[in-house]
Amino acid sequence: MNVIAFQRKPLQAAWSETELVTLADTINLGHRGREWETGITENGDAQLYLLGPQPEQACELCVSRVGGRYILEDGTGRLLFEHRSLPLVAAHARTALRGTRWWLVARIVMVWCTIRHMLHDEIEPLMTEGEELLVHFAPQLAAFV
Repeated sequence: MNVIAFQRKPLQAAWSETELVTLADTINLGHRGREWETGITENGDAQLYLLGPQPEQACELCVSRVGGRYILEDGTGRLLFEHRSLPLVAAHARTALRGTRWWLVARIVMVWCTIRHMLHDEIEPLMTEGEELLVHFAPQLAAFV
């Protein structure tokens, strides 16, 4: 039996210091109670996890380096962005972290529009009809209106 030795590719497991500085400066690692952790995939690719606040510390974002590409995923594993430039991927990560509060703004706008609609359609007609009823049933008080 012949045994063929395959050449293994060297593992680039750890993040370099410049990569970590780029990510830390752009994403503000450790900001607002967020923690981060590094890891390695089964294939030896480097990963950085941005964790949420304690006690859950759910994964909010994941940046992976696969070969020469950087991959940005959200906490559910959905691909957000992929590129060879780490600063560009980090900028997209910062934007993804900011965009998490837009649902609150949308709800506030919907409540405001609902209140305005209710005032315009329900309360305003009662106010004008109230003046007409007052003139009809109490003409003496109509002079004060």
